[in-house]
Amino acid sequence: MTAAWLDSDTIDNLLDDSETWAVVGLSGDPYRTAYSIAQELQQHGKRIIPIHPGAAAEGKEVLGEKVYATLAEAAAAVGKIDVVDVFRRSEAAGQFADEAVAIGAGGVWFQMGVVDEAAFERTAAAGVPMVMDTCPSKIWFERQRAQA
Repeated sequence: MTAAWLDSDTIDNLLDDSETWAVVGLSGDPYRTAYSIAQELQQHGKRIIPIHPGAAAEGKEVLGEKVYATLAEAAAAVGKIDVVDVFRRSEAAGQFADEAVAIGAGGVWFQMGVVDEAAFERTAAAGVPMVMDTCPSKIWFERQRAQA
C-alpha cells in the first residue's frame, strides 16, 4: 500500500499544473541538492522562488531569482505560490507546511527522506495537497523511463 502522501494524482497535479515553486533552503550553493533540483524545476518551465534567510540577508540572487527570507515575504512580493518545496530535515520541515497553508500556497512538497506525518495531517485538513519523501527529479526520470 502506498502512503497517502505519495498519491500519484497529487504528484502529477503538482508537477504538471503548478508554475511557481518556492524552494525552502535554496542558498545558492551549487553543491547542494536544493540547487540542482531548482535548476531542474526551471528546465521544466517552473519559476523558482528561493527561500533562505542567510542568503536573503546577503542580498543574493539564486538562479536568476531574488532570494526571500520567509515564505510570507515571498508571497507578498511575487503573489501566488503554487508549491512550497522544502529542503529541510524532517524535524524542521513541519513549520514550512504550516507557513505554506498560511500564505495560501497550492501545495507542499517535502523532498526525499523528509517525512512529518503530523504536518501532512494538518496540511490535508486545511485542504492543501501535500507530497512527502520523493523528488520531482525522480518522478520525471521515472516518466522518461516509462516512455522509452
